[in-house]
Amino acid sequence: MLSDTPLLKLEQVSKNYATTGSASPVVVLREVSLELAGGDSIAVIGPSGSGKSTLLNIIGTLDQPTSGRVWLDGRDLSLLDDRQLAGIRNRQIGFIFQAHHLLPQCTVLENTLVPTLAEKGGPGRDGAAERAEKLLQRVGLGQRLHHRPGQLSGGERQRVAVVRALINQPKLLLADEPTGALDRASAQGLGQLLVELNREEKVTLIVVTHALELARQMGRVLELCDGQLAQVE
Repeated sequence: MLSDTPLLKLEQVSKNYATTGSASPVVVLREVSLELAGGDSIAVIGPSGSGKSTLLNIIGTLDQPTSGRVWLDGRDLSLLDDRQLAGIRNRQIGFIFQAHHLLPQCTVLENTLVPTLAEKGGPGRDGAAERAEKLLQRVGLGQRLHHRPGQLSGGERQRVAVVRALINQPKLLLADEPTGALDRASAQGLGQLLVELNREEKVTLIVVTHALELARQMGRVLELCDGQLAQVE
């Protein structure tokens, strides 16, 4: 029987930043609420500086809200300590950024296995190496396993980053401007790949993007403006 509990729930999440020389804090997020089920996909759009990355960082436990709560898979993240949050980030959340952040001295295969190093047993645990090879084949990099990032195109490097984000079979995949550094053809290919992997891996996907073409490939498009989320029809 399917659970009625959402995979991700934000309840009135606000984020303020203190500013030097001002008694009034900068309000970035204003009581944002959101629910996503397993396998959902959404895009978050909005002007630069609207708080999109801040929202993603709070969801990904890289930042804490000033007020409000975030639940992931039924767990209230505000009740977890730093060690527990690190475990959540490693096992249940995958991150993709505009910059691929691949290790230049490591091969494609080694880069995808980096998130497994924090787990007991390392790259060999639970067939991680076999999963990495399978995913790399899936994204068209089966012949590039032993190449280094400097030998790849920008689109290929970003596909490696996608596989790295998926290696621990996370329930939530967070992508912050994943196509921002790519040419149009590579961006289109990566967008389609994310849509397909969202379906195949049954991973909940949140994409922050300025690219409307990518945003429209998601199940829903939300706009962040004046600190609040609104559905884009």
